[in-house]
Amino acid sequence: MTSRPNVLLIVCDHWAAEHLGFAGNPAFLTPGLNEIASCGVRYTNAYSECPVCIPARRTLMTGMTPRSHGDRVFNDGLAFPQVTTLAAAFKRAGYQAQAVGKLHVNPQRDRIGFDDVILDDEGRPQFGVTDDYDIYLGDQGFPGRQFDHGMSNNQYHWRPWHLDETHHATNWAAREMARTIKRRDPTRPAFWYLGFRHPHPPLVPPQAYVDLYRNIEVELPYVGDWAKSDDLPFPIQALRARTNLYTDDQILEAKRAFYALCTQIDHQIRYLIGTLRLEGILDDTIILFTSDHGDMLGNHGMVAKRVFYESSANIPMILMPNKGNPRVADGAVDDRLVGFADVMPTLLDLASIDAPETVDGVSMVGADLRGQIYGECGEDDHASRMMRTDRWKLIYYPVGNHFQLFDLVADPQELKDLAADVAHGETLAELTTRLIPELHGSDLDWLCDGVLKGKPDRPYNWAPHRSLNSQRGDGWPPGPVVDIPQIEWTRERDSCWPANQ
Repeated sequence: MTSRPNVLLIVCDHWAAEHLGFAGNPAFLTPGLNEIASCGVRYTNAYSECPVCIPARRTLMTGMTPRSHGDRVFNDGLAFPQVTTLAAAFKRAGYQAQAVGKLHVNPQRDRIGFDDVILDDEGRPQFGVTDDYDIYLGDQGFPGRQFDHGMSNNQYHWRPWHLDETHHATNWAAREMARTIKRRDPTRPAFWYLGFRHPHPPLVPPQAYVDLYRNIEVELPYVGDWAKSDDLPFPIQALRARTNLYTDDQILEAKRAFYALCTQIDHQIRYLIGTLRLEGILDDTIILFTSDHGDMLGNHGMVAKRVFYESSANIPMILMPNKGNPRVADGAVDDRLVGFADVMPTLLDLASIDAPETVDGVSMVGADLRGQIYGECGEDDHASRMMRTDRWKLIYYPVGNHFQLFDLVADPQELKDLAADVAHGETLAELTTRLIPELHGSDLDWLCDGVLKGKPDRPYNWAPHRSLNSQRGDGWPPGPVVDIPQIEWTRERDSCWPANQ
């Protein structure tokens, strides 16, 4: 065992903790991750403190909570915090630090401490940058053609990938990382970050991976008793309205396409394991696999993220140490509470590097155990907050002053809301008492004399979406720099619109 091991951090997008074969989902084909987990530890209670892309990635790369790094919304115009990042901390310790794939920072070519970034920014040339994946497609004779499939980056229609599998963003990212590993400086250890853009929509798996799931029975979404009510919190009404655009059969097909994208990633991880092995450095490399958040995929009648139910906020966290490392046992399952902010101090700890003072997270291989995880997402009427302890989860929606309480030991799928059950009144009060001190900024308007009063309740009225939830289009020749947001969420109408149009 080397005292200065290499580190490979693999981060996906939209991959929930429940989306793993060895985590109890027999329909999910993840042979590579199954084996990696058997050589290390899987953390079952890992959470994204803000389950949406940009805030989560700021947390990952700084070790800071949303409150500390300044984004709990999705502020794509916010510059990265001027602190020592994960990459910069490794570089200061003598590591080479290189990134491939999705980074999701502003400005787009900000290296945030890496020596080099080979960028896949998901086709956002309106901000003035042609990323490296787009350049690759152009070099292969397909300039601007990555979105010819016509699928949206935030919707759940699907079709097979329209180009050869070689040109898929997943395979490209894995090949670029393999090349980066092979081009390393052999005199210094390396920190490598690989950001896969999928299984985030567009749902465009290669046909070969669609075929793998042809004869596999994909499970139906589960729906809690509370989710069948006509009195749902405002943000849930909004997400349910977005989901009602799809039939039950379409959601099931979307899940199949989503699973296919995950299996494709799994196979590319296997390819990278093989590359490390052939380079003779697998035993000297720490590997951590995780995701910025999950995806509801129809559970409780919702798709996507931005909520604190398990399918959205509970993320995979698999750590395989360098060979012979006594701090991580083979095949272990660790139920401690873990946050996304804990990734940075954990990897630094395993490399014997001190974490910067700005880090809020704690090492997942240390003796310090969290008593709770606090989550916050949004600041407008779509806002929600979470307090998670060893057994219980409180979710709070300020519009309507709506509380939900779940016993995750007895009810891991959150099928029964216990907030109105008098038998659990003390638990509800305790978690609320824990939640209130975490509130800050505009949240304080929800309090009156230290008691949560929230905001007036109101219904959500769905309306059609002109931009098809961030639809991309023709990328050649490159278009002008235009002042459009990366994502425009569905606006509301003054009167109700048919939910299934």
